[in-house]
Amino acid sequence: MKNQQWNQQIAYLGPEASFTYLATKSLFPNELLMPISTIPECIEAVSEGKVDLAVVPLENTIEGTVPLTIDYLYHEANLFVIGDCLSKIQQHLMVHKSQKDNWENVEEIYSHPHALAQCHKYLYYRFSSVPLRSYSSTSAAAKLVSENPDRCIAAVGNVSSAEKYNLEIVQKNIHDFHFNHTRFLVLSKNNTRLPIEKSEGNAKTTLMITLPENVSGALHQVLSVFAWRKLDLSKIESRPLKTGLGEYFFIMDIHADENEAMMKGAMEELAALGCKVKSLGTYYTYLTSE
Repeated sequence: MKNQQWNQQIAYLGPEASFTYLATKSLFPNELLMPISTIPECIEAVSEGKVDLAVVPLENTIEGTVPLTIDYLYHEANLFVIGDCLSKIQQHLMVHKSQKDNWENVEEIYSHPHALAQCHKYLYYRFSSVPLRSYSSTSAAAKLVSENPDRCIAAVGNVSSAEKYNLEIVQKNIHDFHFNHTRFLVLSKNNTRLPIEKSEGNAKTTLMITLPENVSGALHQVLSVFAWRKLDLSKIESRPLKTGLGEYFFIMDIHADENEAMMKGAMEELAALGCKVKSLGTYYTYLTSE
């Protein structure tokens, strides 16, 4: 993609050297990047106009969706997705250099919950009795290890975090599956598109749909809206509405532009069926540099 500069401030789930940072830096190599410690704070920074854009993780091929991202976009924010990107994820075990000869006796292992889960088999069989400690991000865990040279603790994270915090990688590629990618969303207050060279592939539109109450076969009717128009759904997932057991909304990715005639017709039919629809906009997928 083109290395353009738009003089924008872009929030990302930090600190620096996190996987989100690497994805953000690949998309926006010349912009001002601002690390923020939590996903809700990243989203709020855009909503409140403190930054122009935010980049947050949405889903991982091993661990699935990041519920906090979806739920916050549905319940708390009125933002649009103007792009998403896929990044290859490689997890490594790292310790302070002073502990590199003692790493097999590690006392605790820190990382983001998804990173720990992505390495479940390795950690279970190699360190079954070692406590696993959840942390806000992989890079924050690496920073913690760097600040405690006298403790035999480890972090799970990427090469960038090991380099930034001068840690020793003692075991490489400890994730359970080789094809491990994370999808990140680029969020904006404006329903627009990223002004950079798009990747190959069709436009994608994400909808959040709430079904009408007490209507038998409502989900079947919704799927039929897309099926007879031959609109390709690449994802459908339910999330609790937080109003009662058995009450959900659905998030759907459709490979079509929301301005196409078929998509406009689908939106009109969904409204006629009594569905509440929240569109996150149309965007393209970008592949980050590895």
